[in-house]
Parts: sequence; C-alpha cells; structure tokens
Amino acid sequence: MSDTRLPIPPPIPTGRPRAGAWSRAAEPAGADPEGPRPDSSEPFFAGHVIGLTIEQWGEHEREIIEHPGAVAVLPIDTDGNVVFVRQLRVATRRHLLELPAGGLKPGEEPLACAQRELAEETGLTGGRWRHLTTFWTTPGFCRELMWLYVAEDVAPGERWTEPDVDEEIEVVRVPIDEVAALLPEIGDLKTLAGLLLWLRQRDSAA
Repeated sequence: MSDTRLPIPPPIPTGRPRAGAWSRAAEPAGADPEGPRPDSSEPFFAGHVIGLTIEQWGEHEREIIEHPGAVAVLPIDTDGNVVFVRQLRVATRRHLLELPAGGLKPGEEPLACAQRELAEETGLTGGRWRHLTTFWTTPGFCRELMWLYVAEDVAPGERWTEPDVDEEIEVVRVPIDEVAALLPEIGDLKTLAGLLLWLRQRDSAA
C-alpha cells in the first residue's frame, strides 16, 4: 500500500505567545480544502509539544488541541515476533503496552520519523516498510494526525540515539500467533487500531 501524502502539520511554537503574535491558527493538516471553516480561529497557548486554539463556530466556542503529528510502527522481527514497548504514560498513571511511536520533528517526513523512533525505542532497523493508514487520534478536540506503518523483517542494529531521559522502555516480543489473544489487554487506541487492521489484512491474504 502506497504512502498517503497528507501534508505534515507545521511545528507548534514553544512558549506562551505574545498578544497578537498569531492572527489565525495554521490550516490543519489533512483538512478538506472544500470543507467548513470557523468564523474565527485564535491561538491561546503554545507549550513544548501541544498548543491550544480557540475557534468560534457560529454561537459555539471550541477548544482545539494543536499537535505536530505523530507516527506508530507495527514491527515484526526476523524471528516472527511482533515487537511492543511497555512504558509509563503519566496521564494514565499506568504502564501501557504499545506499538513503538513518537512525534514528528519540524520538517520531518513521517516514514523517516517512524524509522527513527523504532531504532531509538527498540534498536531494530532495516526490514521492509509499508504504510498501513493515516488517522486523527482524537478528532473531537485534537488535530493530532498519526501515520501508521508496518515494518517486516526488522533486526537489531545500531541505535540512532538513546531514548529520552524521561523514558523507561521495556521491549516486549510476542509471537505472531499470540497477538490476537492479546487484544483485550491493550489499553492504547493506536495499538488496537494498528493490530486490528494488520490482523484483518493478514487474514484476508491467507
């Protein structure tokens, strides 16, 4: 399946914006060029990772989280295992089992970001890559667009960089035939979406 060439979201400026610094929020990546538009769109806050935009749609005010975009990878190693990571997600106060994932850096292509994140989090490189899908993670209030890839026959290689100092990552390998039984234990939406899509394609090809 070929890559879906949706535009890469612009980076979110860091720090609090000065009054009048932005007259209007940037057009979100993936927006329908012929779709509806708000009456007004004003940046309210910009942090290190996310921003907040206030939009007026008629009589209704909407709070929209801005995000630079992200990737996730469903990696299958040369031994026939799907490779996950387990890490603390402070918002949930839990350690979650997930597909390797991470945010886009300014100007970074999604595939390059996915390969970088996989190497950083698991040490796996190489293999055969294909784009699985692109989706909004929480479209009710957030503009995070996520690219999902499948990477087959990946193998240990040289880490590009070490994980971030605040990341404690456990690499978990699950044989392909045991992945479906693992689904009820997954609490992360991108991981559920990726596994279900991949399993459906795999069953269809069988």
